[in-house]
Amino acid sequence: MVHDMAERGYPDYRIADAAAVGLLLRGSAPVGRLGAVLDVSRQAARKVARGLEQRSLAITETDPDDARKVNVRLTEAGFAYGRAVTDVIASLNRELAGRIEPAALVATDHVLRAAIDDRRLALAAARIPPPSL
Repeated sequence: MVHDMAERGYPDYRIADAAAVGLLLRGSAPVGRLGAVLDVSRQAARKVARGLEQRSLAITETDPDDARKVNVRLTEAGFAYGRAVTDVIASLNRELAGRIEPAALVATDHVLRAAIDDRRLALAAARIPPPSL
């Protein structure tokens, strides 16, 4: 992923970026929601948001309806970055799927989902459609 992002002109890709921009591609989100998606504290989510902001990929601003909330939204550069992240993930998924028999991929997905013993992770995994034959 890091190599593929660097080839697309993003040498500073960070692991938390995929989930963060995945959320923010859908629109502005409070730092607390970002933390929930990343399964980290608000403090850690602020650090991720600050990293995106320092790279001019996002803007943070006080929520107009609740001054206690800080919202994060992508800039135009952030949307381009998010599309690149999404494209690289799709490419990596296609590459992996091309190396594995479809039935084996479905079976592996089933085993991995069954091995999740954390309720929150299980709920997150349930939102991801399983591979089909």
